[in-house]
Formats: sequence, structure tokens, C-alpha cells
Amino acid sequence: MVKKLLPYTKGYRPWIALGIACSAMDAIFQLLIPLVMADIVDIGVANADASFIVRKGFLMVIMAAVAMVFGLGSAASSARAGMGFGANLRTAEYARVQDFSFSNIEKFSTASLVTRLTSDVRVLEMTLMMSMRLLVRAPVMLVAALVLAVRLSSQLSRVFLVAIPLLMIFVVLVIKRVGPLFRQLQEKTDDVNLVVQENLTGIRVVKSFVREAYEKEKFSKRNNSLRETSEKAFGAVVVNMPLMMLIIYGTIIAVMWFGGKMVFAGTMEVGGLTAFFSYITEILISLMMVSMIFMMMSRSIACAKRICEVLDEVPSVTDAQAQTGASVESGSVDFENVSFRYNDESAGWVLEDVSFHIPTGSTVGILGSTGSGKSTLVSLIPRLYEAQQGTVLVGGRPVADYTMEHLRDAVSVVLQKNTLFSGTIRENLLWGNPDATEDQLLAACRSACADEFLDRMPEGLGTDLGQGGVNVSGGQKQRLCIARAILKQPKILILDDSTSAVDTATDAKIRDAFRRDLPGTTKLIIAQRISSIADADLILVLDKGRVVAQGSHEELMKTCDIYQEVYLSQQEGVSIGG
Repeated sequence: MVKKLLPYTKGYRPWIALGIACSAMDAIFQLLIPLVMADIVDIGVANADASFIVRKGFLMVIMAAVAMVFGLGSAASSARAGMGFGANLRTAEYARVQDFSFSNIEKFSTASLVTRLTSDVRVLEMTLMMSMRLLVRAPVMLVAALVLAVRLSSQLSRVFLVAIPLLMIFVVLVIKRVGPLFRQLQEKTDDVNLVVQENLTGIRVVKSFVREAYEKEKFSKRNNSLRETSEKAFGAVVVNMPLMMLIIYGTIIAVMWFGGKMVFAGTMEVGGLTAFFSYITEILISLMMVSMIFMMMSRSIACAKRICEVLDEVPSVTDAQAQTGASVESGSVDFENVSFRYNDESAGWVLEDVSFHIPTGSTVGILGSTGSGKSTLVSLIPRLYEAQQGTVLVGGRPVADYTMEHLRDAVSVVLQKNTLFSGTIRENLLWGNPDATEDQLLAACRSACADEFLDRMPEGLGTDLGQGGVNVSGGQKQRLCIARAILKQPKILILDDSTSAVDTATDAKIRDAFRRDLPGTTKLIIAQRISSIADADLILVLDKGRVVAQGSHEELMKTCDIYQEVYLSQQEGVSIGG
């Protein structure tokens, strides 16, 4: 795992090296101070030599100042390295997510991906920062203090033979306990984030159904579960501190007992015992630092595994088979015995043995009941999903021959769930063509019938839409998304039930605009209303993942029972409504 994460320290390794060096020098200077203090007691105080005491005291001040400078250097370097490492890791994760196909994204919940990009990375940042300052400082202090303590009194140093093993046993037991809990802690955080995200995204639905109490209860359950897991994890960590302090103070008492006898017997100087106390404190504090680092590492390992799951996820759709320079020359679409399912272990197919040909520039309607595979079918054209069997061709070539950039640049999709981003109307429309002029933007809005409400907007194209387009209605949002797609001037335009929120008159105007403004573009329209596709050149009727009929409106009215039933039911509805 370290090997996987090490590349993301690139650019900050000099800071890591500097921080480690500063931490080591800080430890060395702090270890030298007790030796000077011992000289002051044993020589200066014993001989009443004021000048000696002043000289050594001034030396201690200088050493403390130097140690402080190195300590500040260590803190600054570790902060820079930790934040840089975290930024590199977040960038890599985000870039990997951008490469995911829909099937990859579906393996992780949105809330989990957010947690892995934020909370999990933050834990690794803190671990690196603390490791640079403590994981170097603590071993240096521990080894050096042990050597100096043994040098002062090998007999008195025997207390460490009991204290250090006890400390290590406690640390191992606690780490074994908290390791699995930290993994659960991050998963519980995912659950809480998921509830919050769903609630805020669907706040209008929550309020319209008066389900605030239900949502509060759901949040409370997951929040309490997170709290209980946190209490277990951090409770085990907290228990570690008093146990270690018990061992530390017990060791100090033992040193006082045996050391006092040695001083009384004249086998040890008072200054030496004072220095020994300093070293024993440094040794035991160093062990506490090491244990704290191990605790942090237990959590960071859990977070690192979650991050690596994202980084190691192999995109299911790649450019591996793409031919260099291949570009989409025309908007023809062919499906040749195509079958698809979302999961390779699934028993049934979502689409099965689908075949049809769509000439360039034609308008195709797609009709079918809910779950018949309409959205899945059009998602295979820009390779949002990859067919397991058969071949999807665009412009006479398999879609895998194109790079995803070239293919998707030639295909404009208005999905079933319309998405606008925070910012102005102009900024959202420019997604279709970043170089579009004001006249082109207004022309696209007229084609999508968005000009009808655009004139009423306070600042026209400069109107801020708010997060997710909350300042516009569903029908207005659909028309802005259509305008954005038109601006792209694609070879293929896919409308996935994208006019469901507009009236039939506006729907007809939009279709007329398609014929007028996009004559060479192949248009695929998924619709529930037959009136939206009756004038299409070709209509595909899907049922249970199969194309059960295809032809014009007139042909299907004669040959397809499903089409006839839908048409008659809608006509009856119109009659009743009239």
C-alpha cells in the first residue's frame, strides 16, 4: 500500500526530507540539555561556581533556542508536505473517477466517493504530518535516551526491562482492537453523508410529502450508529493513555526508589539522577508517541485501503482499441446483434439480440414500457456502457474504434435526468460550445423554445441558476439542456424523454426546430407520447429488452399490437381530457 501511495509525494519529497532532518536535530538538541543540566548540579552547584552555572545556563538557552528553530522547521515542512500529498491524492482520485464508466461509478455510492475524496484523504494528510514529526523524533529520542541512560547507570536502566515490554503489549492489544473499528467508522461516515445528500437533493419531495419527521428519524439512526462506532474506536484509543501513564509513573517511582538508594549509598550523583529522570521521561514519552502514531496508522490504513479501491478500479470502457486519428464522419447508427446487462453475473439480459440500422440525418423515435431498455440502448452509442455481445457502429465503424473524446464530441445527449450546474445560464450553455457567440447562444435558445422564458429572466443569459438549476422549473430546465445540446452541433442527438415536462405545442415547436436547424444530424428521441415521435422516419418499439417492431407510424399501426395499444390508450386519454 505504501508503494501505491508513494508516487503522490512527488514534488514534496524535499520537504519530507527536510522535515525529517529538522525533527531528528530537534530531538538531539533536547537530549543534550539534560547532560548540561547534570553538570550544573554536580559541578556548578556542588562547587558553588556561579560563573560555571551562568555559562552552562546560557548554553542551555542556546540549545533550547536551536531545538525550537528545528522544531518550527519540522512543523512547517510537515505541513507543506502533508497538504501537498493530500492535494496530489485528491487530484488522482478525482481524475480516476472522471475516467469511470457508469458501471464503475455504480460500484461506489456518491456519498462514499465524496468521503474518500475528503475525510479519508484528510486522515492520510494528518498521518504523514504526524509521522514526519513523531515517527522520526520518537525513535531518535528513544534510542539516544536509552544509550545515555545506560551510560549514566546500567544498574538503574534495568527498570526498562519491565516497563518497555508492558507498554508494547498494551499498544499491540489496542491496535488489534481499533483496526477493524476504524474501517467501520469510515463506512458509517459514508452512510451519514448518503442520507444528507439524498435529503438535500430531494428536499422538495420531502416537504411535499411531509416526510421531515421520517427523514429526521432516518438521519438520527445513522448518526447514532456513527456515534456508537466512534465511541468504540476512540474509546479504545483513550484507554491507551491512562494505562501508559500508569506504567510511566510506576517506572518513575521505581527509579526514585532505587536511584535514591544509590545516591544515598554514594554510587550515583544527584545531577546524574536528575538527568536520568529526564531521560526516562523522554524514553517513555517517545514510546507514547510511537503508540499514538500506530493508532493513527490503524485508521490511516483503513482510509488508504478505501482510497486505493478507487485508484485501483479499472475503467470498464477505455480507448485501448481506438484507432489513432479516427473521427466520426457521419451520424449513421447500427446495432448488430447487441446484448447487454449491467452485471456479468446477472441471469437475464437488459438488451438482447438488438439489431437495426439508422441512416445519417434521420429522425428515430424509441417507444417502450418502463424497464424495456430504452435508456440503456441509447447509452451504448456514446459508450457510457459497453455491450457484452454484438457490435454498436457509429458512422460505419465500431464505437470502440474511436477515442471516447472523439466519439462523445460527435454525440450530444440530453439525459432523462436533466442536470444544470451552479452558475449563470450562459455558463451552462457554453458547455455545448465554449466558443459560441451571443447570437449563437440566443439562436440555440430559440430552437429549444427557451427564449419564451429567457426574456423574463432578470439578467437574461447572465441569470444565476443556483445549485442544480433550482431557480427554473422542470420544463425550463429541459429546454435549457436541449439548447446546450443543440449548440454542440453534433452528428447524433439523443433525447431521452427530454420533453416530458413541456406541453405538446412546445414539443412540436422543438421538433420543428430540429428539422430546420439540424438537418444533417441523426436524432434519436425516446418518448412516452406517440405524438412526439409519430412523424419520425423510423420508430423502434422495445419490449423486455428486445426490438419487437420497427417502422413508420403508419406501418406500426398496422403491424404492431403494442404500438396500437399505446396509441389508442393515449387517444382515449385525450378524448376524456377534452
